[in-house]
Amino acid sequence: MFIRTNTRGAATAVAAAAVLGAFLVGCTSVSTSQGPGDDVPRVAPSANAAAMAKAADDAAAAKSASDEASAEAEAVEAAGNSPEAVRDAFAGLQATLNDNCTPGSANCAYFLGRVNDELALLDKAMKTDAQGPGHFKEPLARISALRKTLNGDTTTANLEKHRSELIGTRDRINTWMQGHPEDYR
Repeated sequence: MFIRTNTRGAATAVAAAAVLGAFLVGCTSVSTSQGPGDDVPRVAPSANAAAMAKAADDAAAAKSASDEASAEAEAVEAAGNSPEAVRDAFAGLQATLNDNCTPGSANCAYFLGRVNDELALLDKAMKTDAQGPGHFKEPLARISALRKTLNGDTTTANLEKHRSELIGTRDRINTWMQGHPEDYR
């Protein structure tokens, strides 16, 4: 009897599995040229609208977060454009005052590149300073003239070629800044 019961249970389980499998195959193969058949549940238009509204809200929240991050970046940049920015940039330029080089020497590429970079930083700081670029008219004009001379070429060979203009610009700006201590102290 025990063996018969297990055999009947197994046969019933196999039959149930076969019926279930046939049912599932039948459900997945029903379709029309217009898409799924009538036996496939449809989403109510109101549910679809709610999903679209949620997606729009999520997009608006993401844009708001992006705008907030952008505003923070602008605030950080504005803080960097404070009077301290001119002071710090000028300090970097002053750090090169006692240095010089002979063209072709090992440290000349580094030195001239550094003077050029320090002048670029000072140029940016002066242009964005609260006093306005008009306050720094003379040093900005000198840096602009140097930029025209270099013509965008900051290779070592070109910086060495225009070494006297580069160092002369640095020295003239230093003299001008020494006459305007309120701008860097």
